[in-house]
Amino acid sequence: MKCVILCAGKSTRTYPLTLNRPKPFLTVAGKTLLEHNLDSLKGMVDEAVVVVGPGKETIRNVLGDRYEDIRITYAEQKEAKGTGHALLQAEGLVKNEEKFLVLLGDNFYPREAVEECVSYGISVLGQKVPNPEDYGIFVTESGFLKQIEEKPKDPKSDLANAGLFVLNDRVFDAVRNLRPSPRGEYEITDALKEMIKKIRFRCFYTKDWFSIVYPWHILELNRKLLGNMKGGIKGEIEKNVTIKGEVHIGKLTVVKSGTYIEGPAFIGDNCTIGPNAYIRANTTIGNNVRFRGEVVNSVIMDGTTAKHVCYIGHSVVGENVNIAAGTITADFRHDGGNHFTIIKGKKIDTGLRKLGAFIGDNVKTGINTSIYPGRKIWPGLSTLPGEVVDKDRMR
Repeated sequence: MKCVILCAGKSTRTYPLTLNRPKPFLTVAGKTLLEHNLDSLKGMVDEAVVVVGPGKETIRNVLGDRYEDIRITYAEQKEAKGTGHALLQAEGLVKNEEKFLVLLGDNFYPREAVEECVSYGISVLGQKVPNPEDYGIFVTESGFLKQIEEKPKDPKSDLANAGLFVLNDRVFDAVRNLRPSPRGEYEITDALKEMIKKIRFRCFYTKDWFSIVYPWHILELNRKLLGNMKGGIKGEIEKNVTIKGEVHIGKLTVVKSGTYIEGPAFIGDNCTIGPNAYIRANTTIGNNVRFRGEVVNSVIMDGTTAKHVCYIGHSVVGENVNIAAGTITADFRHDGGNHFTIIKGKKIDTGLRKLGAFIGDNVKTGINTSIYPGRKIWPGLSTLPGEVVDKDRMR
């Protein structure tokens, strides 16, 4: 069976983290989102068609042509014209299949849910949500899809569209027959609205689908996946190191004396941790990282350096960042209230009482930099010694 994975979206709401990479290539719990989904497909899919935006070869160089037993092929969506248009770019690679799987590359899907849909055949996946007015909604009858509503003011159901479908090649004609939306886009869900008039779609349910919409959702998914991780030590542990709970320590990594690690935590390959570092729960540290400070509930990506005393809390730090001595990410309000942050010019309530910073690739902080909760720093920028980052830094 083949699977089409849609990875071509611009993902502007997760800036600055997706300015240098597609959202499916964000790292959580030691792997990219795309790799987690490929893990869920093992044994069910022999080929994954990855639909990417402009720059197909760059993505190919990162992912390659095979992921364990799954062959990887690529299709390119040169213009952002919606999920239906993205699927059309893969038509030539799946049109002879009796059925094929389609999923969104920037979502997480549990293996059990994928198995249910694939085993049955023509189907969709949904999940009950507390705020259905913010989602595309499935209305079902006797377990089959009856109607699709897009962000309805008065929802008939609380079953959100999880963006995973088992389809046949009739979807391509359905997409071609669509009229473009006011934004000039063609959506898979609009094609499904036409298809369900003639084809019965079974609707399956899950409780473990996760959609990354905003940057802090990376932390939520990271925490969820680390909670199910089994630890293991492949690196070198010096004397006087304390490790508690499930902790993964990668190959060629050295954990130096005096370091204290509380699981669940993931530390990648070829890292130097410590001496005297404090790695607290729900932290992912990528490959080739040098870290000596304190970190909690955060994701630190490959190649980042923090060789001096610092505090990284409830934050996402991009690749090849230099965290200078004394850098602090504040993460708690004095009044204990929720943190707000600015997304595309709008003030958004994150619903979180603890939230740090979102730091893009290749940022350099000056010594004693203090970063307010929820603030974002765009890739390649620097802060001055002693600077207080109280607003998003985009230039």
